[in-house]
Amino acid sequence: MTGGPANTLPLRRVSAVLSLALVFLQPARLQPARLQPARPSAQNAGAERDAWQRPDEVMDALGIKAGSVVADIGCGAGYFTFPLAARVGSKGKVYAEDVKEDRLAQVRSRAKEEGWKQIETFSGADDDPRLPLASVDVVMIVDAYHEMRDCDAMLEAVFRTLKPGGLLALIDGAADPGRPRDEYYEHHRMPEQTEREDAERNGFRFVRERPGFTRTDDKKEYYFMIFEKPAKTT
Repeated sequence: MTGGPANTLPLRRVSAVLSLALVFLQPARLQPARLQPARPSAQNAGAERDAWQRPDEVMDALGIKAGSVVADIGCGAGYFTFPLAARVGSKGKVYAEDVKEDRLAQVRSRAKEEGWKQIETFSGADDDPRLPLASVDVVMIVDAYHEMRDCDAMLEAVFRTLKPGGLLALIDGAADPGRPRDEYYEHHRMPEQTEREDAERNGFRFVRERPGFTRTDDKKEYYFMIFEKPAKTT
């Protein structure tokens, strides 16, 4: 026989075919994923939050001073708890309350590390912060009331916790009124008028409204209302 099989390709053509195949068999070069713009931090602590939340102004508005007893209800990781501890000093008291034990553990750990003996943590329930009765000068509920579905029971418990003449501060995300309450829970905000009506229904007297806040990363707006537990009359 003088040649190979009729369907055998010349060597140069085989080489060209193989080279082309290698090109297609190489892993595809992936284009870098188009990254979404990085969203700024949630600003739950530190100087960035201080710039828009203005904790010193909040404490001034509530008359918190050395020796005060203050409850930070829904304290989270303690953004307000520690400035409050600094303000009330060694003769004051800060009750840091939350329903999430991991958050309370964070507060306890930091308080121990930094030597804040005036901070005491409380594991609360959905309808009761479980704080000592008639023992607190000021209760603060910051960006947390909108989570409280048993709001009347909670406000009744807060009322019992305050001394006569004690103050309640409600700071929360603003929302347009007129929607079902469940929708506000889902969006983590509550109309100002709803919270005012809740507080007044449970015995609190509206005192005044202070300038609110605008969170810088997403422009979420907050209001700041102050109520009083009326002093007993004779």
